[in-house]
Order: sequence, then C-alpha cells, then structure tokens
Amino acid sequence: MTIETTWMAGWPLMMAPPPADGSAPPAWVQLLPLVVLFALMYFVLLRPQMRRQKEQEKLISAVKTGDRVVAAGGICGTVANLKDQVVVLKVADNVKIEVLRSSITSVEKPSEEKAAS
Repeated sequence: MTIETTWMAGWPLMMAPPPADGSAPPAWVQLLPLVVLFALMYFVLLRPQMRRQKEQEKLISAVKTGDRVVAAGGICGTVANLKDQVVVLKVADNVKIEVLRSSITSVEKPSEEKAAS
C-alpha cells in the first residue's frame, strides 16, 4: 500500500466522533492535520519560491558584457559594463543607464548564439 492510499484509508477514522466513555484520542491524532497542513504549505508555497529565487540569483550572476537584458519596469538594453551591484545598460546610441543587478528580470544572449542554434 502506498502512503497516499494509507492516508486516504485512515481519513475517516480521524473524522470519527470521540469515544462515548469520555477518553480523548491520542495527541498525535489531534496534531496530524496541523502537521499535514504545514507540509502542504511547504511543498506548495515555500519550495517553489526558493527554487525561483535560486534561479534568479543564478541568472543575475551569469550576466556578462554584451548580453541583452530586461530590467524591472521593462527597460531593455545591452550590458555595457558590470560593476559590483550595478549594471550599465546601453539602451540607445550614446545613452547608457545604470540599474541594479537585482532589477534584471531576464537575459537574452547575444545574436551570435541565436544564429548558431
């Protein structure tokens, strides 16, 4: 039997009314729904968010000169220079702006790689 079918088979027992003699069910039976709720929240909310955050950090650390990037607010430009926490973007001829590395939302590699693939 898998864990899922065991869980589903035991569910009606957890929903049963308390015994008539007035004794309380074991503590683990009362805490089980809370534990299941926390486990569900971890796998549905926290893990995907941590995975996205790691991918974003990896994306930002891999930025190099010549990459075409999109920054927060929809600013598109080519990376002209990299500093510690700042990226200098060339958005037009003779127009360069500085944005924070953390504001980069996506990276598009240079056109040479597009033509090769």
